Amino acid sequence: MSTELITKIREMTGAGIMDCKNALKETNNDIDKACRWLREKGITTAVKKAGRCVRQGLIYSYIHGNGTLGVLVEVNCETDFVAKTVDFHNLVKEIAMQIAATSPAYVSRDQIPKSVIESEKEIYRVQLKKEGKPEKILDKIIEGKVEKFYSQTCLYDQVYIRDINGKETIKDLITNSIAKVGENIIVKRFSRFKLGEE
Repeated sequence: MSTELITKIREMTGAGIMDCKNALKETNNDIDKACRWLREKGITTAVKKAGRCVRQGLIYSYIHGNGTLGVLVEVNCETDFVAKTVDFHNLVKEIAMQIAATSPAYVSRDQIPKSVIESEKEIYRVQLKKEGKPEKILDKIIEGKVEKFYSQTCLYDQVYIRDINGKETIKDLITNSIAKVGENIIVKRFSRFKLGEE
């Protein structure tokens, strides 16, 4: 295993020497696969950090369209050290811009009242029956429609507006940031205001 390869992967990922060595060993010195392996390892680490207490962070305001659209968002992390970093501020700004652009109703799925989901399912069921869909496949189709509902109304489930491939969600964006800074990060709450809206 060459030092040159290890150095290259360190520059690409910011990972430590031993992690880079392990990644190369696990992927037979394939740089792309090694970077993916490290990312997956980072994400696993991020998941472990997800339960940790978050009391620091930033309340950020984003104003768009000459004052016709505004977002106020609170994003929390574990320490004021991370809260003051450029990376954290950039993440919060991106989240605020996402909210401005896509107008989610909730931060995450667990905030949606069960009554709302049940109501959506009932609407889908009525629509599908009118279309003549067979009863045996209704539940499967409804499940897909509920997933689409989540991707439209939940911030965490929305596709990140800057992702040109249309695959990275806001949850992925936050998870990657958790892996990078080594602290839990959550979106606590937000409000979106559009001039003239009731």
